[in-house]
Amino acid sequence: MPCLLALDQGTTSSRALLFDESGRCLALAQQAFEQHYPQPGWVEHDAQAIWQTQLTCAREALAKARAAGQADIAGIGIANQRETVVMWERASGRPLAPAIVWQDRRTSGDCQRMRDAGLLAEVQARSGLTLDPYFSASKIAWWLHQRPDWRRRAEAGELAVGTIDSWLLWNLTEGREHATDVTNASRTLLMNLQTGDWDVELLRLFDIPRPLLPRILPSSAAFGHTRLFGGELPIRALVGDQQAALYGQGCHRAGQAKNTYGTGCFLLLHTGHQAHASTQGLLSTRAAQLGGQAQFALEGSVFVGGAAVQWLRDGLGIIRDSGEVEALAASVPDSGGVVFVPAFTGLGAPHWKPEARGALLGLTRGSGRAHIARATLEAIAFQCADVLDAMQRDAGPLAELRVDGGATANRLLMQLQADALQRPLLRSAQPEATAWGAAALAGMQAGLWAHPPEQGLAERYEPGPLLDRSAWREALGRVS
Repeated sequence: MPCLLALDQGTTSSRALLFDESGRCLALAQQAFEQHYPQPGWVEHDAQAIWQTQLTCAREALAKARAAGQADIAGIGIANQRETVVMWERASGRPLAPAIVWQDRRTSGDCQRMRDAGLLAEVQARSGLTLDPYFSASKIAWWLHQRPDWRRRAEAGELAVGTIDSWLLWNLTEGREHATDVTNASRTLLMNLQTGDWDVELLRLFDIPRPLLPRILPSSAAFGHTRLFGGELPIRALVGDQQAALYGQGCHRAGQAKNTYGTGCFLLLHTGHQAHASTQGLLSTRAAQLGGQAQFALEGSVFVGGAAVQWLRDGLGIIRDSGEVEALAASVPDSGGVVFVPAFTGLGAPHWKPEARGALLGLTRGSGRAHIARATLEAIAFQCADVLDAMQRDAGPLAELRVDGGATANRLLMQLQADALQRPLLRSAQPEATAWGAAALAGMQAGLWAHPPEQGLAERYEPGPLLDRSAWREALGRVS
């Protein structure tokens, strides 16, 4: 039976999963890597650690599968954390600096100066995005401004830059392929949303040399071969993790929407073959593309979702494991007036306030660990509800929302989310929607089926009484 290998490279860990043709996971390997915070607002990764953990996981997953007699690999699909960028030397493959992560805020001032210069409207019209340090362009420009010698080398074609998909592809093909796909390229602030190619004017505005950048292909395409796992295995798909989850959730046509609960939360609405320009602070972006016809989505990004629960564990120490938060939060009927705004790296959509910082408000002598835990789950639900409100004002009402990601195992959070949205939540029976999306795109390129097999529904959450957001809105005003 043909199998598909998915490399799911995330913000805090690298994973490799092997799927059969039906979407059943046959083997999984995962390895965490270290997060680096060298200055307030800065977030970095060791690019070599990303590559080594991903390589190790791929070999482990393949070894498990081959031990079980499942060795026929039809192709590899890569899903990756988006916007994070690496710059490396073409001759040696050596990274020149730590990767700058999507959460990094060091270029807030640069983006604000471009806004002050009146460039926002043109940038939005060309890219579908807003001027924010979240995206890749200002990160690349920051490197080139800090190191004029890098700029000279970049112009001479000696250096390469790319999002994590490009970095993994370069290493998998041992320097033979420097490419990306339309979903990742559409998150850089450098791709023209309509043409699907690098935009000459955006490159000029950010002062980034074209020789640095990879070529752009559809998400499902021939990206070369790797010889690192024995023989030659074809790499058949590259796709940003959130667009991978959209595809893996079966949202293949206009009007279907999903929300992924990971380190952040990312709500995407498929808009078909037409880009939808937002008037509500959302982003127009590319959805996964098969063949020549462009696909689009409307997106709202919440920077801190599961990361807020990790902070309760690592920062405050009020839980020992992230899985404890549900029982602790459920031990009280409400948050007791406590409101938590987890703006650790500013506020994303629809507010776009990079200067905002987190706040814990409404504390009294009676406030305890459980109230803070409950307020944390409510904060995740409220942030996503703000995005959905904006999305419905842009594109009309949604009948339902499909959900995936690790936090969907938290039933209290899912019920709070349904209550805040006043919409049913449909949790996929495929617990690995992101990885499956990458694998399914690879399977399409391999010709395994005309359409990926449906993964079904595991759980449905119906909305209860409306979860009041008045205190949340007041708190947002105080932090931004």
